[in-house]
Amino acid sequence: MKKIILLSALGFLAYSCQQKQKVDVIVKNANAYTVNKNFETVESFAIQDGKFVAVGSTSEIENKYEATSVIDAEGKAVYPGFIDGHCHFFRYGLQLQKVDVTGTESYDAVLEKLVVFQKEKNLPFITGRGWDQNDWEVKKFPTKEKLDQLFPDTPVAITRVDGHAMLVNQKALDVSGITNDSKVEGGEFIKEDGKLTGVLIDNAMDFVKVPVASKAEQIQALKDAEKINFSYGLTTVVDAGLDQETIELIDSLQQADDLKIRIYAMVSATQKNLDYYIKKGIIKTDRLNVRSFKVYGDGALGSRGAALKKPYSDRHNHFGALIFSPERYKEIAKQIADSEYQMNTHAIGDSANYLMLKTYQEVLKGQTDRRWRIEHAQIVDQQDFDLFKNVIPSIQPTHATSDMYWAADRVGEERIKGGYAFKQLLNVYGKVALGTDYPVEKVNPFLTFYAAVARKDLNNYPENGYQMENALTREETLKGMTIWNAYANFEENEKGSIEVGKMADFIILDQDIMTVEINKVPKTKVLETYLAGQKVK
Repeated sequence: MKKIILLSALGFLAYSCQQKQKVDVIVKNANAYTVNKNFETVESFAIQDGKFVAVGSTSEIENKYEATSVIDAEGKAVYPGFIDGHCHFFRYGLQLQKVDVTGTESYDAVLEKLVVFQKEKNLPFITGRGWDQNDWEVKKFPTKEKLDQLFPDTPVAITRVDGHAMLVNQKALDVSGITNDSKVEGGEFIKEDGKLTGVLIDNAMDFVKVPVASKAEQIQALKDAEKINFSYGLTTVVDAGLDQETIELIDSLQQADDLKIRIYAMVSATQKNLDYYIKKGIIKTDRLNVRSFKVYGDGALGSRGAALKKPYSDRHNHFGALIFSPERYKEIAKQIADSEYQMNTHAIGDSANYLMLKTYQEVLKGQTDRRWRIEHAQIVDQQDFDLFKNVIPSIQPTHATSDMYWAADRVGEERIKGGYAFKQLLNVYGKVALGTDYPVEKVNPFLTFYAAVARKDLNNYPENGYQMENALTREETLKGMTIWNAYANFEENEKGSIEVGKMADFIILDQDIMTVEINKVPKTKVLETYLAGQKVK
């Protein structure tokens, strides 16, 4: 009798084993934040054909599934792949091929880097990015005299860190046909004593005839940017402003499996692009999503190009500038409103934010789920916050900690209360999309997390945090870097959380950013990055 029972048990065990479902990957013994509706944590999940097919405890998953590959997370923190809600992926890759003057503490330090770079490269036209006069002892725009002395025969054009101002030498002015008589709308040729200083603001930069990168350089730029993004656990990026040629290059590389990262591409809203993409309709693959336009409302606060309702506190009778006329914004908005596309507008100053929010309100005529966005929403008049009720705030937490040293100088103590107001924006809309705006800021998403929660710089300044009434909680921040970003891209049903049916994009970290001391978060390392269940880092 005992023998029969034993044989029956063995038979049942064999039958159970046979019934295990085969999957590609099992992750077990994890501390995995699903970022689902209830913000649950789980130990294990199974992946088949690049998607999550089961989520639960290690015993539950192992009893039901067997996998070709089993990853033992050994108790480490696991998260959905991070999404950067606003960056310049392609531009960042190109910048890696140019002179980088980010973090320079003086104009002379910028010049030294240019000299060293040119000795190594010997280029016919020197381009680069990253200077910020606010980091210098003398916080004034540089002028071109020293550039002219060092590079009398080689054109030089180096963009400010925010991408809204450029310093060029006389040779670059000459080859671009820019003179004292040149005029521009939506920008400025800075002059002193009636002469060009070499500093160009916003639309004035378009006059500079910078060489276009070759096809090979563009491909390398995309691959270089992908590698760095994967190293930081970013599996989807929102590239804010691309032209047709670049989008088609990205698509071709992705289709050939030469570029794996997922990209939500905002199309630069030129009239040509508007006409082409609205007629073509939404373009959607597993890796590419083209269904939005990037519009520029104004310039940046650091270069005093942001459009304000009242004059700058540190420049008499200067209001900044809109890039286009209010009538033009309405034309663009109407054309997009009549399509399936999303409109995403860069707006920094309180005047630009107000104009774009009112324009959205007028053309959408009560439509509540178009998910149109304001990118940056940096300075908002207190009486205008309610206008975000049906507009997604797409914000970059590190802008607050980069700008906090001088932002109040620009707008004064009263207006700055509506500046970098992340919590206030969240309370109005209910979600926020979080990004970096790299290369304006660093790629590192852990700096985003730290800036959103602690609102301090890496030197623990200010001691009690910057305008802490607008800090986000850790849960809000993680949602803003994952599921809320997916929502802002119309992709919440396919990514942004570890849930059955979604793309198996996830990362394993060396520490748990939800529980570790907040000042340790910036030092977090990504151990492994997975895209569709395949290891890419």
